[in-house]
Amino acid sequence: MNGLSTVLIVVGLFFLGGVISFVKQKMPKSLIVLLSIGAAMCLAAGILRLEV
Repeated sequence: MNGLSTVLIVVGLFFLGGVISFVKQKMPKSLIVLLSIGAAMCLAAGILRLEV
């Protein structure tokens, strides 16, 4: 794992935690969808950049 893929995965997991928190707080659905798209993109980019 290089540094950038690690950072992308950590940021994606951080956003995923934010999604869970926002759902519990009953925040607007549009904000939850936007944050979940960002989390999915960060996680996907981090996983695709993994060097195996």
